[in-house]
Amino acid sequence: MTAATSAQNLRPDWGVIIFMTAMHIAAVVAFLPQNFSWAAVGLMIFLHWVTGGLGITLGWHRLVTHRSFEVPKWLEYFFVFCGTLSCQGGPIWWVGLHRHHHLHSDTDPDHHDSTKGFLWSHIGWMMYEVPAESEIPRFTKDIGDDPFYKFLDRYFLLLQIPLAVILYLMGGWSFVLWGICVRMVSLWHCTWLVNSATHKFGYRTFEDSGDRSTNCWWVALLTYGEGWHNNHHAHQYSARHGLAWWEIDATWMTIQLLQFLGLAKNVKLVKAES
Repeated sequence: MTAATSAQNLRPDWGVIIFMTAMHIAAVVAFLPQNFSWAAVGLMIFLHWVTGGLGITLGWHRLVTHRSFEVPKWLEYFFVFCGTLSCQGGPIWWVGLHRHHHLHSDTDPDHHDSTKGFLWSHIGWMMYEVPAESEIPRFTKDIGDDPFYKFLDRYFLLLQIPLAVILYLMGGWSFVLWGICVRMVSLWHCTWLVNSATHKFGYRTFEDSGDRSTNCWWVALLTYGEGWHNNHHAHQYSARHGLAWWEIDATWMTIQLLQFLGLAKNVKLVKAES
């Protein structure tokens, strides 16, 4: 089934299309000479790690979606808040769809099924209604009634406003454009590469993973270890995705630090490959 075929019976989501288009345009504007500064670039990189590394990869994905380890509730809330600032939807929505993806990976019910083409799995699926959204409640019974999660799920977009105000007071429009727009767009594409590139490029350590997932080193570098995707699909609940010694997994290093500090426990692992 092609992307065109899969989308022909779905309604376009014009709100998402307009918002994403506007953010990509704003990200390009940030590169104009009057908006560029190395301080703003450094800020973007730092916030990319906070919202993407600590928020999405460690918090939303390994901690909440797969419960690969446990931390105190206050720290869980902090990581989930960081992920919310990535503006990739609300945490309940994101976690529910990701759990749905693992159940149906690379089959027709999978909302970003890679068999429908690279562009579809990377970004195309978000341009339309997502039928799997109706199943989110049954996939998020552990967090669906949590008031904090519900607040973030409802107001994730509005949270960009106080962040933008803070950044403007720190460094003017340059900081806003780089700290919000460039950071957000670059992080979107990094996350989307896990849906697209790591189901097309790279190698497969586990042929019995049940889908087309691959291990892709350059995606792993961009996404703090998420590029070791075939390992992850074969061992979904492992806190460590880079199983071979040379498969660098920055998020696993962070979890090890949390363990050392006594903040992470019940860490789930599989035997590392030699």
